[in-house]
Amino acid sequence: MRTLITHIGWLAGIQPRERLRLEGKDMASTGCMKDAFLLIENGRIADFGLMESLTERMKNDRQRWEKVQVEDAEGGCVLPAWCDPHTHLVYAGSREGEFVDKIRGLSYLEIAKRGGGILHSADRLHEMTEDQLYEVSMRRLEAVAATGTGCVEIKSGYGLNTEDELKMLRVIRRMKDASPLTIRATFLGAHAVGRAFTGRREAYVRLVIEEMLPAVAAEKLADFVDVFCDKGFFTPEETAAILKAAEKYGMRPKIHGCELASSGGVKVAVAHHALSVDHLESADEEDLEMLKGTDTMPTLLPGTSFFLNMPYARGRDMIDKGLGIALATDCNPGSTPSADMRFVVSLACIKMRLLPVEAFNAATINAAYAMGLSHDYGSIAIGKRACLQMTVPIPSLDYSPYAYTRNLVKKMYY
Repeated sequence: MRTLITHIGWLAGIQPRERLRLEGKDMASTGCMKDAFLLIENGRIADFGLMESLTERMKNDRQRWEKVQVEDAEGGCVLPAWCDPHTHLVYAGSREGEFVDKIRGLSYLEIAKRGGGILHSADRLHEMTEDQLYEVSMRRLEAVAATGTGCVEIKSGYGLNTEDELKMLRVIRRMKDASPLTIRATFLGAHAVGRAFTGRREAYVRLVIEEMLPAVAAEKLADFVDVFCDKGFFTPEETAAILKAAEKYGMRPKIHGCELASSGGVKVAVAHHALSVDHLESADEEDLEMLKGTDTMPTLLPGTSFFLNMPYARGRDMIDKGLGIALATDCNPGSTPSADMRFVVSLACIKMRLLPVEAFNAATINAAYAMGLSHDYGSIAIGKRACLQMTVPIPSLDYSPYAYTRNLVKKMYY
């Protein structure tokens, strides 16, 4: 099956196939072509170039261009699909009551201490069957695809006991099988201490290590392991113990760190070669220095800062210090009930002072890297998966974050 997309107003996100991520000054540029074509063959990018060269290419290799389905972009852009490397899309119900509590002045920690937050979501999820959870989660995933996202990571973490954590991860596996999107699963049993273990934190950590991890590995349900290493949740020592236990099952870490405080999350992430360390709203200078020269991607979640009215991570400083950054939605029922990556790109520009092209790279190639997928996704290169979004005609790449409420997606390719 070959598909030829013609009359592309802007083809953007062109990078060498071997480039897996961008850092520092390199984040401020991306390859672009105006008035271009792109050929898809068997789901991969087979060729691209300027429209003015297409007729000559067809003459020189007639067999290659036979039986090609032609689709006219009519001046719209073709871009890599957004990659969202941090979500909690599988959950049981909304938490708008906490939204009102926050307006009244209660903090995230205060809500958690009185039984809300993650524990409330765990209670709701426990009451749902696997089929019910699958149905509501698939509806969310379909909405995600409509916003231009083609790759998404989904975490467990609202189970907080072995049975319900497995239920979540089985749902994610079913979503992988049913959806055209590329999905990665993360085991986040250490999202909070389960309600049944209140006051017995050490026993819960043992449960995660000795029962949950082996059960998850036995069914091959997770690509990654995550821990909420932060003030009021899990310590760096507890986090390290869980990550070490996960190593023998081949689960690479992706860490929640420094959302509420500079809590040691960056240090443990770097020590265990985490693929990403996420949040970083409270990261300090020492944290940023530790990330230099590592293979750990700082992944920033501006939607959380927007929804919780808390400080934004220092995206501008990170890039200026030579770091690369990725962006993600953190979509979840409590701290940011939105899975719209383009809104996240806009927030990164408006609130973190990223240039549009920097935010674009953070939401495509670097976000793919934060899921271990940038060898095949996140940029335009011959041989890569044709996981693409076609937009309506827009004047430039800068227009996308500028027109932050307008739906620009015309068609998705997976």
